[in-house]
Amino acid sequence: MTTPGTSTPAAPLAGVRVVDLGQYIAGPGAAMVLAELGASVTKIEPLAGDQARHIGRYGESMVRAYNRGKRSIALDLKREAGREAALRLIARADVVIQNLRPGAIDKLGLGARELRERFPRLICLDISGFGRRGPSSERPGYDIAAQAESGLMSVTGEPDRAPQKVGVPIIDAAAAHLGAQAVLAALYGREKTGQGAAIDTSLFDVALHLQAATWADYLGGGPEPTRIGDGQPHNAPAAEVVPTRDGHIVLSAYAEEHWQRFCRVIDRQELASDPRFASNERRVAHRAELRAVLRECLSNLSSEECVALLSGQQIVAGAVRGYAQVLRSPDLAASGLIVDAMGADGTRYQALGLPYRIDDAPRTAPPAAPACGADTDALLAEVGYSAPDIAALRRDGVIA
Repeated sequence: MTTPGTSTPAAPLAGVRVVDLGQYIAGPGAAMVLAELGASVTKIEPLAGDQARHIGRYGESMVRAYNRGKRSIALDLKREAGREAALRLIARADVVIQNLRPGAIDKLGLGARELRERFPRLICLDISGFGRRGPSSERPGYDIAAQAESGLMSVTGEPDRAPQKVGVPIIDAAAAHLGAQAVLAALYGREKTGQGAAIDTSLFDVALHLQAATWADYLGGGPEPTRIGDGQPHNAPAAEVVPTRDGHIVLSAYAEEHWQRFCRVIDRQELASDPRFASNERRVAHRAELRAVLRECLSNLSSEECVALLSGQQIVAGAVRGYAQVLRSPDLAASGLIVDAMGADGTRYQALGLPYRIDDAPRTAPPAAPACGADTDALLAEVGYSAPDIAALRRDGVIA
């Protein structure tokens, strides 16, 4: 996106102010999406910092991954003076985001209802574990609980083994992006009405939403989904994991045109008319024999040879790669998705930027995630605290 009459890319959310009260991934992640789109984001942390700062190496990776481009202030929100400082920051904000444990934000007097009564133009995004309306509203909810209770784990894994979680916190990450999407809609709506909004979502809701097609099939009278490992229950070959000479690929060729093309590519045209494989329904019924044929036809080729052969004929295929292999991928290099995050103190690390571009604007690379409370004094000064005021707050233990 560019400003008319210039060649300088304009950040879409330039001028929008966000207060991030979140912890871990979902709340901070939503705020960081807005930061990367140009918003000014202030992260309010407890004196000890976001809880992710205290759970080891992976927690520190969470901080780096989901807090770039923000400024941090550390406040004791259980103290009246701390809440007053937070309210001064919120008073000039457009958006407040939180995913604290159930009831915590309301006990602090910083819940969406209270804030919007005081600041009608404010947009509040609340991300909980299980929503505010049901019997589980008071339960703490992490990504893994949402994976379990939404049915996702029941369809993930091998049929004769225990249910499996997805290998990454996918519900937290999706909640961050969907939460940011809802905030963008509310900001657009405010331009028309002048009024803010209270947005309520949960990890449980997001986990269900990510399974929309499977749920639509079940709600439409289909059988209850079960774990089948690789593959898809109603199509074949679909999402099949096939061993190669040096690894594995996945492939899908269940549409009749694609299946016939696949048979020609591997020079096994007779398979297209084989009674076991002559239709998608027959291939599903004879999945074990089909998989044996796939292994027989492809196991002597390398993964790269398989992908080149099949993709060249517009058949969907992909090599199963580890992270080190992905990092060497020319597609990753061409995407520019890996960005350098730079800290004011010289800190530098690589991270993943937003997975889209707007017009020809370069992919944004916001500053590195701040240290806890790194901007406390500057932010307090911006909302009217004098140097003696700040010193008093520090002496009283309200700020770190």
